[in-house]
Formats: sequence, structure tokens, C-alpha cells
Amino acid sequence: MSKENHGRGLVGRNFLKDVDLSKEEFLGVLDLAELLRKEKMTHDERARLRGLNIALIFEKSSTRTRSAFEVGAHDQGAHVTYLGPSESHIGVKETAKDTARVLGRMFDGIEFRGSAQADVEQLGEFAGVPVWNGLTNEWHPTQLLADIMTIRDHTSEGLEDVVLCYVGDARNNTANSALVVGAMLGLDVRIAAPSALQPNHEVREIAHNLSGKSGARVLITDDVSVAVANADFIYTDVWLSMGEPSDQWGERIKLLLPYQVNAQLLERTGNPDVRFLHCLPALHSTETEVGRQLFKDFGLDALEVTDEVFESPASVVFDQAENRLHTIKAIMVATLTGL
Repeated sequence: MSKENHGRGLVGRNFLKDVDLSKEEFLGVLDLAELLRKEKMTHDERARLRGLNIALIFEKSSTRTRSAFEVGAHDQGAHVTYLGPSESHIGVKETAKDTARVLGRMFDGIEFRGSAQADVEQLGEFAGVPVWNGLTNEWHPTQLLADIMTIRDHTSEGLEDVVLCYVGDARNNTANSALVVGAMLGLDVRIAAPSALQPNHEVREIAHNLSGKSGARVLITDDVSVAVANADFIYTDVWLSMGEPSDQWGERIKLLLPYQVNAQLLERTGNPDVRFLHCLPALHSTETEVGRQLFKDFGLDALEVTDEVFESPASVVFDQAENRLHTIKAIMVATLTGL
């Protein structure tokens, strides 16, 4: 099957959580993303979304997700309307269900980035047009499309031979998505996190069921050395979530410092070619307001990853960030046109 046809079965479909796609559909979207990336790089891109209108609902701020949806839509000929935190009534004066029934009559597709998975699920149920989850508290499905594309870019092995280890705070959306996607695609996927910050039972059960079908190896442990051994990719995310009270930082940092991605942790993989992933933004230096405050309060010049690793040849985080564009563009094209 050509890459042009990999998205045909997705027309009109939502992408609200990672498991909304089968293994074959997920890989098909990645093949389409590779085609779209090639077209963009050769300045030979066809506008498959010409004349369509897309609504972008952002209850939470964003750099990569918003940019990827806007640039991707414009590249493909679509128009976008951005509804920021103060420009949507969802959950304040209007239900997600009512919002869906309004926007679905005006737009051809809707992106939502916010807190409640229930909100994006209601949008998807009642809009009547494709709805895409740009991030909720539970899942970050568009991120994992970019992550797996990046892994394929940086390995000569099949995905079933890749060891992906997520390290740090693993009770968040990125870790949840990494675990279930790794299980779905047949990776050796591992989580290294304090027991209090590991994925919940529901997420583990989803991963367990998927691994039984794919042959994936799944490990969740608080032992960093065991988890990172022979890893091909080390993945982490910020320890301090958006909007989290600063009076909780001290306890969180103390719990997570043994899981910091530094040069010593990379050495413990035993793999000289190990690569580092991060969905960004990263607290890796004192060059930001938050970074300076952390240094003042705790004497730390980095949190989840050191600047040494972040700026090292092992780091592929900016390839990963760029791939947000190509994969988000692909999911829009696949669900709106089937190409």
C-alpha cells in the first residue's frame, strides 16, 4: 500500500487518545507524515485541505502544539481560528457538548488542548467532525506520533527491537501515552519512577492488554539501573506540571532527583549510541525565570535533565519537536481527507 493511501480508513475519525488508532493505523499515519515531510522539504507540497476550516481550542498555553496545528493547516491550505483560554466558554458558561454542536456546524475539524479528557470526549461525540486531542491530563496522543517518528528516524532496527525507557514523573499524560503506544507497537517499553509517581492501574491494564497482542515487553519499576540497562532511547518530561503550586516543589524534587537524566544515567545504559527524548519545555538551565527561581530556592541549575545531556549529541529533542508538525499535519490530512 502506498503512503498516499495509509490514512484512507481514518476519514471522519477522532483522535482523542492513543488507542483510538490500531497499530497499523498508527504506523500508517507515520508513513503519511514521512511523505508530507518530504514534500515540505522539497517545496513540493500539495494543499489537500484547501478551503477547510479548523478550530483550535486552547485552555492551556502551548508552543509546539499550537505552532504545529497552525503551520500544518496553513501548509495544507486550511484556515484556522484560535480560541485561547479567555475565548472559549467550555466549562464556564457552556458545556463541551453545546460547544461541540456549535463549532461542528462551522468548522471541518476541531483541536482541543485542556485539562479534562471528558471535555475532548464530549467534543468528539457531538461535533460531527474530526476532533483531535492536543493534550489533556490523561493523554497526549499527538506527542507520541512525533516521538515514534523520531525513534524511527534514529534507529536502523525495527520498532520491536527498540528499548524505550521513560524516566521521572510517570503519572502524567506523556508517560501514559508512551507506555500504551510502546505496548501497542511491540517495543521494549520501560518506566522508571518512584512508586508514588507511576502510571495508575487503568493505564497499566491497557498496556498489559496491548502487549499481549503485540509481544511488547513492559516494565514499570522504581529501580533506575534495571530500567535503563541497554536502552536505546531515554525519555523524560518536566517534573513540575503546569499550574502546580510552588509549595509542592521541594517534596517533588527530593523524590525525583535520583531519576534526573544526566551523563551518569546515560552511561548506565551501557549503550554509547543512546538517544535522549523530551517533549519540551525542559528545565535544563538557569536561563529561564523558573530555572532561576529553582536555583535560588534549591541550589539546582537543572531539574529533569542536565544541560550537559540536553545539549549533547545524544539529544534529538529538536528533531522530535519538528516532527510534531509533520505528524499533526498527517493526522489532520488522514482524518479530513483519507489521503
